[in-house]
Amino acid sequence: MNNENKIKILVVDDDLEICKLLCQYLDQQGFAVASVNSGVALDEYLAQSSADLIILDLMLPGEDGLSIVKRLNSTVHIPIIMLSACGEDVDRIIGLEIGADDYLAKPFNPRELLARIRSVLRRRGVKEINKEDDNKELYSFGDYQFNISNQTLHRNDEKVILTSGEYSLLKIFVENPKRVLSRDDLLEKLKGYDCAPFDRSVDVRIMRLRQKIEADTNTPLYIQTVWGKGYQFIPHHLVT
Repeated sequence: MNNENKIKILVVDDDLEICKLLCQYLDQQGFAVASVNSGVALDEYLAQSSADLIILDLMLPGEDGLSIVKRLNSTVHIPIIMLSACGEDVDRIIGLEIGADDYLAKPFNPRELLARIRSVLRRRGVKEINKEDDNKELYSFGDYQFNISNQTLHRNDEKVILTSGEYSLLKIFVENPKRVLSRDDLLEKLKGYDCAPFDRSVDVRIMRLRQKIEADTNTPLYIQTVWGKGYQFIPHHLVT
């Protein structure tokens, strides 16, 4: 995906190793990531570029993170997740009170940070699923990238092999996020894709697709059953 079409994240931390690790990890998750090491460098970056979310360390040389949050919240209104080695509740409370969207104490699990990023972006109205453009039709959900034009699915950099039926079903779901689809709805949309003429074929196809994209098929995160109604595709989820 072109960087101009990716969600842009700016990491502000004077720990170069943390910046490097976060940039590598978030880049693998499909974000466009940059890093700076101070409030001055942050201002210089924002004067020339933009960010959809800022990951901000509390302890910085010069202007500290709390001061930066307060200042940015009154001007640019970019969502902010604060990081700090200080795990005291008072730091978390102050950070949230002055405008930070979330707070995570160091050391932290990158997957937890990723879940918090998605939660903040969702609350701020930034869509988790995005088309890159009308020609390529590239969608992202969780760790997955689904390209409709070349009929491929990747989890991070690893290709997930889909049958034509699984591809057709996933295409329907990503194009109808959060909409409850009955078996009849799915059968109707699957016509022309060699769908068997009985409704249980949908259940089998969903079971097989879940085996390829769900970490636990007994508690699916993406393709969820709505009892008595059908199925619903949830493109993002909050890990607690």
